[in-house]
Amino acid sequence: MNGSFLRSVDGGGFSPQGDSDGARYAVQHACATAMVREVAWLDAGGRARESLPQLSDAWTFRQIRGPVGPGEKVPREIRVGLLDLGCPVPSWVVEFVHNHQHVKWIALIAPEALPRGDVRELVRECCYDFHSLPLDRARLEITLGRACGMAALEARPAWQEPGASLDDAIPIIGHSPVMQALGRQIQRVAGSEAPVLFQGESGTGKELAALAVHRHSRRANGPFVAVNCGALPAQLIQSELFGHEAGAFTGAGRRKIGQFELAHGGTLLLDEIGDLSLDLQVNLLRFLQEGTLVRLGGLQPIKLDVRVLAATHIALDEAVESGRFREDLYYRLNVIQLDVPPLRERGTDLKELARFYFEQFRSQNPRLRGFTQAAWRTMYDYKWPGNVRELVNRVQRAVTMAEGRLIRPEDLGLTVPASAEKPQTLAEARWNAERELVIKALSQCDNNVSRAARQLGVGRMTLYRLLNKHGLRSDEP
Repeated sequence: MNGSFLRSVDGGGFSPQGDSDGARYAVQHACATAMVREVAWLDAGGRARESLPQLSDAWTFRQIRGPVGPGEKVPREIRVGLLDLGCPVPSWVVEFVHNHQHVKWIALIAPEALPRGDVRELVRECCYDFHSLPLDRARLEITLGRACGMAALEARPAWQEPGASLDDAIPIIGHSPVMQALGRQIQRVAGSEAPVLFQGESGTGKELAALAVHRHSRRANGPFVAVNCGALPAQLIQSELFGHEAGAFTGAGRRKIGQFELAHGGTLLLDEIGDLSLDLQVNLLRFLQEGTLVRLGGLQPIKLDVRVLAATHIALDEAVESGRFREDLYYRLNVIQLDVPPLRERGTDLKELARFYFEQFRSQNPRLRGFTQAAWRTMYDYKWPGNVRELVNRVQRAVTMAEGRLIRPEDLGLTVPASAEKPQTLAEARWNAERELVIKALSQCDNNVSRAARQLGVGRMTLYRLLNKHGLRSDEP
C-alpha cells in the first residue's frame, strides 16, 4: 500500500494520497458527477484496512466500529456501505446488516473465507456485491458508483419544499403523471385556508393526501385529527365530534372534549363524510359558517381555529340529488376538490409501492429478495379493487407466506391469468385486432364482402386476401 490513507476512524473520511488515471476514469464513468459520496464502512473483523487501496477523492467514509449495540444506526442519507467481513461472521454483524436493508452493502472478503457457509449466506441474502482481497481499486470504485446509482433509483420519492428535510417530505409514493399532478395540486392548496374535498375509491390514500396538505400548510406544527364518520356509532358521533358537558346525557359523568376542539390550531379530516347524518350535517355547516361550536349539553359558544378537510368514496353530487346530503354543506366543503386516482391508473407506481412495502415488512422474512416476474405480471393484470390498502395487505401476506427467496403469485393470493402467462407481442396484437375488425365488418354487412370492404375502406380483393390470411370465409362465392 502506498502510504497511509486513513484520516479519521471516528466518523471522518479517507484522505487519498494521489490518484491514478484509471481510477479517476472509473469514478467519472461510474458516478457521472464530481460530488463527494459518503459511504458507511462497517468494521466486522476483516482485513480490508490492510489491503484496501487508496480511493479517489470522490468518496468519503464513515467508519462504524464493531461490535455495535442495538441503538447504533447508519444515517438514512447514507445508502451504500462497505462490509469488512471476518470469519466466522459475528451475530451482531448479521443483525446490523438485516436492520439496514436500505444500505447497498459491498462485502470485502479474504479468499480463504469465501467457502464458509455463514459468509456466503450473508453475502447472498444481504449484499449488493462483494470483492475478494486484495482489492482492485478501479473495479471497486465502479461498483461503488453503480451501487450509489441503484440506491438513488430505489430511494423513496417525495415532493419536498425547498430546503425541507426528508422527514418533512410529503408522505406520498409515486412518479406516475397522475400522482405528480396530485402532488403539485397539494402544494398549491396547502397554502390556502379553503376547505378541500378529497374524492377517490376506498383504499387510494385520501387520508395520506390530506396529511400532506396539513404538513405543508402554516398549520404543520398544529394537530392533525382524522375522524372516520362511517365508523362512529350514530348515538355517539355528535359527542365525539363536538364534545359534551358533564351530565349532558345518561353516562356522561364528566366533560368530554370533542375532535373539533382537539384539532384547534391544526387540521381536522372528516373521512367518509357522506356517511354523516343529516342532523349532524346541520351542525357541521354552522361550524363552517361561524367557526364556533357548542358542546352537547352546553350553552357557551366556543371559538375555534380549525381547517376542515373532507374525504369520501361516494359521489357527493349524486347524494345531494337523492337528498342524502345537504346541498349547502356540499358547496361549503367542495371549495377545492382533489381526486385521488385508483391504483390501476397509476402505472409503474404499482411496482414502486410494492417494493416500498416489501421493504417495510421484509424483516419478518429476511431471506426474501423480491418478486418473480410472474408475480409482477399478475399484479399488473389484477384490477386492485381495494387499491393501495389491498396492495399493502397482499404484500404483507406474501412476505409471511413465501417459502423461497422470491415472492410468487400464489404467495400474494393471486392467480396468473392465461393472458399473463405469455405476454402479447406487438405483431400478435395487430394480427388479433385486424382479425376482429374483419369479423365485425362482415357481421355488420351480413357477410357481404363488397359492403364490408367499403366499410373497412379497402378494395374487395384486399378483403379477400385478409380472409385467406386469417382463415376466414364468407358466404359469397
